[in-house]
Amino acid sequence: MENHEINVLYIDDEPNNVTSFRAAFRRVFNIFTAESAEEGRKILETETIHVILSDQRMPKMTGIEFFQSIIETHPDPIRILITGYTDINAVIDAINVGQVYKYLSKPWNEEDIKNCILKSFEVFDLRRKNVELTEKLKDVNVKLEFLARQGLLS
Repeated sequence: MENHEINVLYIDDEPNNVTSFRAAFRRVFNIFTAESAEEGRKILETETIHVILSDQRMPKMTGIEFFQSIIETHPDPIRILITGYTDINAVIDAINVGQVYKYLSKPWNEEDIKNCILKSFEVFDLRRKNVELTEKLKDVNVKLEFLARQGLLS
């Protein structure tokens, strides 16, 4: 898959950060942005998103709360928490509650973010392929069981 086919959602309540993110990565990835968790959820309802980066400290809902709220309806996107604050409890909650793949700090380095998105997509893609292979294996097992019951296997 081409990098530009990787759909990335960036959520941050600071418009300047949203603009900077889009400007930095729009030529590399397919970028979707939101300035609130509510906007982010609307994008998830209409677009296939592979990687989500969310700011931690936002009004109404933190990044961790957002990730926790989408786990059941959108379990597949890889979640990355990005924040300008160092809070060990937020890190622990991000991993345990929000099932966050990575925790990054602001100000971010473009090359680090790019590499993190690429690695995150690799995880996304491997999980998807694992599901496909598991389904194929189940199908083959059903067919083998049928052949075994018919006495067609020696």
